[in-house]
Amino acid sequence: MLRRTGMIGIALYCLVPFYWMVVSSFRRTADIYDKSPVPAPWSLESYQAVFEEGVGFGQSLGNSLVVAGVTTAVTLLIGTLAAYSLARLTFRFKNLILALIIAVSMFPGALLIVPLLKLFTAIGWINTYQAMIAPSMSFALPLTVWNLTTFFRQLPYELEQAAMIDGCTPFTAFRRVMLPLAAPGIFTTAILAFIATWNEFIIAVTMINDPARQTATVRIAQFTGAAKFDTPFGTQMAAGVLVTIPLVFLVLFFQRRIVTGLTAGALK
Repeated sequence: MLRRTGMIGIALYCLVPFYWMVVSSFRRTADIYDKSPVPAPWSLESYQAVFEEGVGFGQSLGNSLVVAGVTTAVTLLIGTLAAYSLARLTFRFKNLILALIIAVSMFPGALLIVPLLKLFTAIGWINTYQAMIAPSMSFALPLTVWNLTTFFRQLPYELEQAAMIDGCTPFTAFRRVMLPLAAPGIFTTAILAFIATWNEFIIAVTMINDPARQTATVRIAQFTGAAKFDTPFGTQMAAGVLVTIPLVFLVLFFQRRIVTGLTAGALK
């Protein structure tokens, strides 16, 4: 009973803010401070405001998709090869390299903003996709390498040996044998990297001031109301729902694969 109560409490703690965001997005602007649990009346006013001409929210969603998609793809390509090398190859300072990789993820992102801003200004990267992709990779790669290194270590080395006896080269054995077996871990890592990059804000708001390149999180923060200093809470809530929905469907649709990937690395 106590365990069930605790689980219900955690679920409510996580879901109530999202529920209130959804409810607020369907209120009229005049009713935005209403505390009723259900909008009365229901209104699509905020959603219409999100996609009004000149707001640019649709374009910002596309920018977020480009940045998150490219970051995830490149991170997986580099991280999978690096993790496999760290898990299978024997060379000096291997553990030190792995420790340095995970140590990189411990640096607060805010500390890197000023050096990155100066660097990207000098090389002409401001207002470009790569100004968001490269820093995001620096945070996604350590997670990818660490997770997949642990995962690859759990896979039997005898499978690779058997494949090479059958005529495969080491790379062919990796591509045809090990990658399919590691698919749950790779898929889970890809989901986590995509979500982290999709929700990233501080790098995007610092490196991009061109509205045509802004991501959805930055665009939401820059919504303005009827007057310059008004805060359009309803519009922001509606945009927040639209940004969150793809992640919710992504997790719900692939939840079995995610759970498999999270638990498979813990089992021999």
